[in-house]
Amino acid sequence: MIIGPKYKICKRLGSGVFDKCQTQKFTLADEKSKKKGGSKKRPKQMSEYGKQLIEKQKMRYTYGIAEKQLAKYVKEAIARKNVKPAVQLIENIESRLDNVVYRLGLAKSRQMARQMVSHGHITINGKKVTIPSYRISKGLKIGVREGSKESGLFLNTKEYLKDHKNPSWVTFDEKSLKGEIKGKPAVDVTELLFDISSVLEFYSR
Repeated sequence: MIIGPKYKICKRLGSGVFDKCQTQKFTLADEKSKKKGGSKKRPKQMSEYGKQLIEKQKMRYTYGIAEKQLAKYVKEAIARKNVKPAVQLIENIESRLDNVVYRLGLAKSRQMARQMVSHGHITINGKKVTIPSYRISKGLKIGVREGSKESGLFLNTKEYLKDHKNPSWVTFDEKSLKGEIKGKPAVDVTELLFDISSVLEFYSR
């Protein structure tokens, strides 16, 4: 997915949807910009549609997916019976291979994880997979391809894995750089940078 100037997008959405927007440099620049603007301009009253649109964009940029892909995930979540749409939507998004690589701590960002998958560095059950949107499931084993372990992408992996905490639905061995899916992906909604209910409402209009 092609993304424009990330600072501008973060300022517009009011959210650190990109890693570079979660730095002190961005925070200071944003505060300086607000002070420069002063309090002369009265904030515009945003419509409900506008609020939902922003939440939808936050979700898109957080996971780095295209509009068409997100719409597909939402449609699947709403159609699924006996499961809350919000729960199913999170499962659909979190089940993407690029997201799982990120969750395992192999990449510092989902964008980097997507590149790792696309360039053939990641395997599933020992076989190379190059599709970032590949949907994982319980029991699958994910790892770094043997020929890629000496790549510059993974030179510092073990160093920053020291402070990384895996979600409960995956396990990971730092020495072999291999992990396994132990259950369905789940995320605490309070940790999300967007309101998933608003996202669902946007597509239900």
